[in-house]
Amino acid sequence: MTDMNVIEITEPGAPEVLKPATREVPTPRHGEILIQVAAAGVNRPDALQRAGKYAPPPGASDLPGLECSGTVAAIGEGVTRWAVGDSVCALLPGGGYAEYVTTPADHALPVPAGLDMVQAAALCETYFTVYSNVFMRGGLKAGEVFLVHGGSSGIGTTAIQLAVKAGARVFATAGSAEKCAKCEELGAERAINYKEEDFVEVMEEATGGNGIDLILDMVGGSYIPRNVKALALDGRLVQIAFLEAPVSELNFAQVMVKRLTITGSTLRPQSDGAKAEIARALEANIWPMLSDGTIAPVMDSTYPLAQAAEAHARMEGSTHIGKIVLKV
Repeated sequence: MTDMNVIEITEPGAPEVLKPATREVPTPRHGEILIQVAAAGVNRPDALQRAGKYAPPPGASDLPGLECSGTVAAIGEGVTRWAVGDSVCALLPGGGYAEYVTTPADHALPVPAGLDMVQAAALCETYFTVYSNVFMRGGLKAGEVFLVHGGSSGIGTTAIQLAVKAGARVFATAGSAEKCAKCEELGAERAINYKEEDFVEVMEEATGGNGIDLILDMVGGSYIPRNVKALALDGRLVQIAFLEAPVSELNFAQVMVKRLTITGSTLRPQSDGAKAEIARALEANIWPMLSDGTIAPVMDSTYPLAQAAEAHARMEGSTHIGKIVLKV
C-alpha cells in the first residue's frame, strides 16, 4: 500500500477546515517505527494547530494528531525492541490523523493488558503530560495537597487518578455539577464548581489555611495570581496550557515570602531523549496500574476519522468528560 487516507488542515480556522485527503504512506527513518493506526486521540494542541496557533516542530508531519494506538507495520534501522505485528500505543510528533504514522521507537509503549485500541489511543499525550509535570517536575509526594484545574478533562481525569494513587489529598475544579461528580467519583476529596465557588476560598477552608502544595493549571490568565495566593509555603505551580491567556499581573513578593516555585512545560517541543525518559518512567511506574485495572482512561466519545471536525467541535464545546478518540 502506497497511499493512505488522512485528515488535513486545509487552512487555519474552525473545525470545518479539517478535510479528508490522501497522502503517501511515510517510511520509518533510523530509530523509528511505522504504525498502522487503529485509533488516534484528540487533544487541545490539535485544535491550536488547526487554528494556526501551534506550529509543528521542524521535521514533524503537518497533519494533526499527537497520540495513537495501532500495529507496528514496519521498523527503521536500529530498532530492536519492536517487531512487525506488535500492538503499541505511542506519543507522536504529529501525523496521528491518518491510517499510518511514524514515530521514534522509544516513544511507543505496549498496549496495557485489558485495554482495547480505542482506550489505548487515549493514553500517551495525557499520561506523558501528567506524569512528567505532576511527578517529575512538580515532585508530588504522599500526604501533600494537590489541585488540578479542568478536572474533567483528559488531563484532569488522569491527574486525579495518579495523584490519588500516590497518596495525595486531591482536589479539582470543573464547570458543572456532572463534571464535579465525575472528579469525586475518580477519587477527588472535593471538586469545586468554578462557576459557583471561589477555589481560593474553598481550598483555604479545606486545608485549614495552610494552602495547596502543588497546582496543575491549564487555564492561566486570571488564575495565575489566584493560584499563587492559594499555594502553601514552598508550594509549586506547574503551568501546562493557557485556556485564558499566557499574560497576567503578579505580585512577586508573595512568591518570595512563601518560597514558591513557578514552573511549566510543553511536551511536543521536548527532545526525543526527554520523551523517551518519560516513556520509561511510565512503563515502570504507571503501566502496571493500567494493566491490572487500578486506573483507566476516562472515555467521552469516539468518532470515525472522517468526522474529525465533529470531534473538534465536541472538544471545543467543553461539554465532554474525559477523552475524545478518532477510530481509524
